[in-house]
Amino acid sequence: MKETVLKRFGEVFGDTDGVKVFFAPGRVNLIGEHTDYNGGHVFPCALTIGTYAAARVREDDKLRFYSMNFDHLGVIESDIRDLKPQKEAGWTNYPKGVMWAFGERGFQIPAGMDILLNGNIPNGSGLSSSASVEVVTGAILREFFGFEVSNQDLALIGQYSENNFNGVNCGIMDQFAIAMGKKDHAIFLDTADLSYTYAPVKLQGAKIVIACSNKKRGLGDSKYNERRSECETALAELQKEVDIRSLGELTEEQFEEHKSAIRDITRVKRAKHAVYENQRTLQAVAALEENNIELFGQLMNASHVSLRDDYEVTGAELDTLVEEAWKVEGVIGSRMTGAGFGGCTVSIVRDEAIDQFIEKVGKAYKSRIGYAADFYVVEVGDGPSVL
Repeated sequence: MKETVLKRFGEVFGDTDGVKVFFAPGRVNLIGEHTDYNGGHVFPCALTIGTYAAARVREDDKLRFYSMNFDHLGVIESDIRDLKPQKEAGWTNYPKGVMWAFGERGFQIPAGMDILLNGNIPNGSGLSSSASVEVVTGAILREFFGFEVSNQDLALIGQYSENNFNGVNCGIMDQFAIAMGKKDHAIFLDTADLSYTYAPVKLQGAKIVIACSNKKRGLGDSKYNERRSECETALAELQKEVDIRSLGELTEEQFEEHKSAIRDITRVKRAKHAVYENQRTLQAVAALEENNIELFGQLMNASHVSLRDDYEVTGAELDTLVEEAWKVEGVIGSRMTGAGFGGCTVSIVRDEAIDQFIEKVGKAYKSRIGYAADFYVVEVGDGPSVL
C-alpha cells in the first residue's frame, strides 16, 4: 500500500520530494454497545485495515487534499489560515477540523500541506473511517511539526474536532481505540473516567470476520438521540431511589431491585440493556483473560439479543447476518457492532469454517435482503504509525 499511495501522490501532485507515508487503523467494538454514554465499559480493538496517507509540507499556506476513495472529486484546495467547516469541502472537513483543533490547543500549523489519503475501511460500515482520518491527520502534524502530543492526545483532539468543528456529538471510543491500538490486544476502556487496560485477544485457530450489511444508515442518528434521551430519563427516575451517577454503576441485581422506579416499560428495556451489557463486557474481558473463548462468544451472542429485543437498534439486515452466522458450525460468537440500523456485524470464526461462513451467510443474506453483504477477515492491529 505504501508504494501505491506514493505513486498516486506523484501523479496527483507532480513529484514525491519530501513525502512521508502514514497509517491509522479502523476499529471494531467486540462487546459493550451503547454503554459509552451510559457510563459503562467498552471493549474495542484496532484493525489491520484503515487509512493510509502520503503527506508533505508546502512553502506557502495552501492546503491541497486528494482522496483515492473519492478520486472523482479531484484535488480539493483550502488555506491553513482559513480553517472553517464548509459543506462544499466534503470529506476534507475532517483533516481540516484536526488542524483547527491543534491550533485551539496552542499548536499553530506553520505552513500548508499536500495530503493524499487512501482508506481500505468500507464506507458507511461503522468501522470508524472518519476517526481513522482524524487520527492519521494528527500523526502527520505531530511528525512534520514536532508537536509534543501523545497518542491519547491525538484521540482527544480528534474527538474535540469532530464535536466542535464537524458538529457530530460522538463519544471518545472510536478515536481512543484507533490512537491507542495495540497489536493482538483489545482495549478495556471505562468511558466514565478514561481509565483503560489492554487485554490480549488470543484467538488460537480463529479470526475476526466483519460482515458489512451495505445498508446505508438513515434512521441511525435520530434513533441514537432517542435512545440516549430514554436512558437519561430512566437514570433520572432511578436516581430518586438509588445514589448513582450513571446506569453503568448498577449491577444486574441492583437494577432488578429498583427498576420499578422507571415509569415506562420501554425505558425499563433501554436501561436494562445498558446495565446488563456493561456487566457482559466485564464478564467477557474476564473470560478472555482466562482463555475461555467459548464463553466470550456466548456473551457476544447475548449482547446481540439484548440489542435486538431490549434496545431495538438492529433491524432486518443485522439480524439476518447474525442469525445466519449462528447456524454455521465453527462460529464462536456473532453480534451487531456500532450504532445499529445498518453497518456491520462482528463474528469470531474458526479458521476452517471461514470460507463456509462467508458463503452460507452471504447467500442467505442476499436471498432475504435482496442485495449482497461484504465480508472482511481482519486481525487486531497497532495504532497510528509512520511507514
